[in-house]
Amino acid sequence: MHTLASLLAAHRTRTSTPLKTIHATFQRIRAVDDAAIFIALRDEAAVVSDAATPARPHASDLLLYGIPVASKDNIDVAGLPTTAACPGLAYTPHP
Repeated sequence: MHTLASLLAAHRTRTSTPLKTIHATFQRIRAVDDAAIFIALRDEAAVVSDAATPARPHASDLLLYGIPVASKDNIDVAGLPTTAACPGLAYTPHP
């Protein structure tokens, strides 16, 4: 099991990469195979694509560099449905 600190250290020292972390995260999600865990999940290929091209130079200095995160379904995330656990209220925010 990794911790936030161990993942950040591995990414920053290049003993691992954000891409490896992404693949490992999606592998664990597939292994658990419980659709109730996530209401919406970004496509793995899209996440890999985003991670392959850092948004800015020195991205490794960012606080959560390469760390996968989950967002509660009542928080707007561009491209993912915001439902607040109520399908009747669902909408998808745009960038």
